[in-house]
Amino acid sequence: MTLELDRITLTYPDGDGRLTALDEVSLSVPEGSITAVVGPSGSGKSSLLAVAATLIAPDSGRVVVDGVDTAGLGRAELTALRRHRIGIVFQQANLLPSLTAAEQLQVMAHLDGRSPRAALPRALELLDAVGLRDLAGRRPHQLSGGQRQRVNIARALMNDPTVLLVDEPTSALDHERGAAVLELITELTHRRATATVLVTHDRTHLRAVDQVAEVHDGRLTVPTPA
Repeated sequence: MTLELDRITLTYPDGDGRLTALDEVSLSVPEGSITAVVGPSGSGKSSLLAVAATLIAPDSGRVVVDGVDTAGLGRAELTALRRHRIGIVFQQANLLPSLTAAEQLQVMAHLDGRSPRAALPRALELLDAVGLRDLAGRRPHQLSGGQRQRVNIARALMNDPTVLLVDEPTSALDHERGAAVLELITELTHRRATATVLVTHDRTHLRAVDQVAEVHDGRLTVPTPA
């Protein structure tokens, strides 16, 4: 298993007490597969994704990424783990307005201490994979919403992650463009053998995923085949 959450509990301060966001959640995601996480607003979906991304430390339980138990890692080690093994596709593309599509990806190499120029072939390869090679020189305002989301996905794959975490990728898109983005995520997951977690409120595309997990009041049901 490339990603494993083992009995994760996460609470937040709530007045004089604590609010339980995740209640002993366990989830295993094999490489080359997509697990969709669904549930109503406030059910714990975003908290689950943040814990899986090692952005929030749980109160108890283990997050294991590619065989690495993250509990014993320091801040710098967690940053390195996210940079090299975890790709995150945020709900909003959050592209830098002054950079071209290719440069959005090259900056990831720069943050990793590598030469952006040397990373250009890799950036163009990924833009080609998401169908945007011909638009590599365009800036965000010159791209449609669906195209910006595709750049967002390519950027998340720039450092060859083993885990891909995707947060509501179709929320700002119409049905047709949303379906195309989910088809792309499915294709890239299988081709690059990532363990992909897809948080979504849209149940119309669940037939494309390998398993579905439902979150209600911080509890995760046993994953069932989609």
